Amino acid sequence: MDVIIQSALLQGLVYAFMVLGVFITFRVLDFPDLTVDGSLPLGAAVTAALIAAGQSPLTATAAGVLAGLGAGFVTGLLHLLLKSGDSDATNYGPKLLAGILTMTALYTVNLRIMGKSNVPLLGVDVIYDKVGALFSVSLLGWNLIAAVAVLAVVVKYLLDWLLHTEFGLCLQATGDNESMIRSMGTNTNVTRIVGLGLANALVALSGSLVAQQQGFADVGMGIGTIVAGLAGVIMGEVLFGVRSISWVLFSVIGGSIVYRLLIAISLRLGIAPTDLKLLTAVLVVVALSVPTVRKKVMHA
Repeated sequence: MDVIIQSALLQGLVYAFMVLGVFITFRVLDFPDLTVDGSLPLGAAVTAALIAAGQSPLTATAAGVLAGLGAGFVTGLLHLLLKSGDSDATNYGPKLLAGILTMTALYTVNLRIMGKSNVPLLGVDVIYDKVGALFSVSLLGWNLIAAVAVLAVVVKYLLDWLLHTEFGLCLQATGDNESMIRSMGTNTNVTRIVGLGLANALVALSGSLVAQQQGFADVGMGIGTIVAGLAGVIMGEVLFGVRSISWVLFSVIGGSIVYRLLIAISLRLGIAPTDLKLLTAVLVVVALSVPTVRKKVMHA
């Protein structure tokens, strides 16, 4: 059981950056961005290709994050080209199409970067080895979990700080009431593009860390990322509440861990790995239904 908990904690923390990225697009920007299914393997592909070519894992990880940033920018620019006007803020068609186009293009881009569908990272130093050597510890088991947890907390507080700056408040207002913030002189197109870049940079960071943790990057590793990300966001909000932007950032990290824990327990109980996508869909539906059921019970 200890192994299951360790595995679930590690997976939940590594994917927490992806869940934070999905939270920014869906909750902060009100932008259903499907790019994440492509930007997660993009981060993995860039990182794995550079490490396999002999580059430093730190450099490779940073490059993967920057690649995700660029993917988000592309989605934002495509949305700018596809939308019909300033009054198009509530039309989700151009938003969905922009994400789908970028995600589709990234499949080929990832294949080109890796040169094949799978790049192994066996027998080479990854970022966990470098960080462990820096602090003279072995990043295995609970040590690795602690290291990733520290990174997740640091990223959480950086996001918290950013969202309370003038730019961050404009970012939130762009998702809440674009017409209002635009009337005050804010260029919401730029705000949205930067927000999408930031979100996909976080998703790519997850991809980079996952590839280095599991020992390979695969072109198909991003399939279902958006559903898993939404599961983490929704579970976090339902289980831990939405008191403030600072609290909800912790909530979605907790949601990511709970989601991975449920997946690990399901596998332990004998559910076939091929059924996990169906299980994820069921978990999302259940999590979405909880607030509605709770309200009906309270008003009964």
